[in-house]
Amino acid sequence: MPSSERLSELLDPTATVLLTVECQQGVVGPDGALPELARAARSSGALGNVARLVAAAHDSGVQVIHAIAERRPDGRGAGRNARLFRAAERLPVQQLTGTTAVRVAPPIEVAEQDIVVRRLHGLSPIQGTEVDALLRNLGCRTLIVTGVSANVAIPNAVFDAVNHGYTVVVPADAIAGVPADYTPAMIRHTLALVATVATTEEVLGCLRRRRGS
Repeated sequence: MPSSERLSELLDPTATVLLTVECQQGVVGPDGALPELARAARSSGALGNVARLVAAAHDSGVQVIHAIAERRPDGRGAGRNARLFRAAERLPVQQLTGTTAVRVAPPIEVAEQDIVVRRLHGLSPIQGTEVDALLRNLGCRTLIVTGVSANVAIPNAVFDAVNHGYTVVVPADAIAGVPADYTPAMIRHTLALVATVATTEEVLGCLRRRRGS
């Protein structure tokens, strides 16, 4: 884990953005398309930690971006070049534009100043979306990555952010994947090589100190 001084240096509210990845009702909600992932996100406390981080970001002036994956009812623009995409077409809950499935899931609260970015294609919330341009316009240097899944979208987001020149902070207890024991292994052996890994409490502590300074 990073020193508190190092983490505090990275988390300057004026140059930090918090990204939530696919924390939508159709993914992590109780009636989501992927029950095992939803259970992991909730039982591990990851979803609750994302909500705590979002609330702290609102209080400290850190910009929040919610990255949502969705598809049109007619499927136009959606890829079929991966097994995951083809399997998603057969799921009982579809992430259809305009439905409750693509709304940010409780207990995460979306504030007026938050930005919601919706994508119709691909595996990454950054590559091929407007997120990178938004981050640059916001003056972002450090990106806090949270959400699901540790299997696909989170690694994509971290690597894409690093490749675009951002410093990434990953609160390890604010992401989830399946099976449950895969997430800490992936963080330790993959994400820790390119990102600063911390805990939710460590990030919250830095944001509180910044707010009080």
